[in-house]
Amino acid sequence: MTTSPPDKMLAQVTALRAALRERDPRDLALRSGAEFGDGILRLQFFGEPYLVTFPDFEVRAEATNKVCSSYRAAMFLFYLQTADGAPLAGKWIAFRDLPDGMFYHRAYQGYSGDRLARAINNRVEVFVRAAQNLGGLKLDLGDAAFAFDALPRVRVAALYYAGDEDFPATANVLFDESASHYLPTEALAIVGNTLVDRLIRAQVQN
Repeated sequence: MTTSPPDKMLAQVTALRAALRERDPRDLALRSGAEFGDGILRLQFFGEPYLVTFPDFEVRAEATNKVCSSYRAAMFLFYLQTADGAPLAGKWIAFRDLPDGMFYHRAYQGYSGDRLARAINNRVEVFVRAAQNLGGLKLDLGDAAFAFDALPRVRVAALYYAGDEDFPATANVLFDESASHYLPTEALAIVGNTLVDRLIRAQVQN
């Protein structure tokens, strides 16, 4: 998804919509944790509400009623298509531990954890305030870590280690081990990148 050209992305979205039309929307809601009523599947992405119409599977941001881009729509459609109802595992894994994640791990770390570490610039208190302002749940990991519900059943975490004169600060985005039951690895990369975007914006604003 992150590197698909527009024509390929449009083809993916079209195929996903066709496949989802064959599914019972109530079953989709049950497996994904969405709410279904009045021909609309309702779910949140990092706390922001989105609407997915049935049977068209058009995705809109509820706050603005604006139709989402193909890239954002594809993420929701992949989520609905992949969701199998698996519970959260309660175990954190790195991106490299996701299916085929090792192949993309270095690039992913570059635009997620490494980018976050540079933006925070060894200011742990800034990271903590940004995460708290976004509603993160504190975890007992690293020098600071917080968990976030990206989608109803996709939980991610941002982990930060402060640096010193010998070692630079580092950051990582982790995933609940159940994440691959809900999104393909390429889409989970977008979820992790979105969390980093949100944390960077939040630390700038405070």
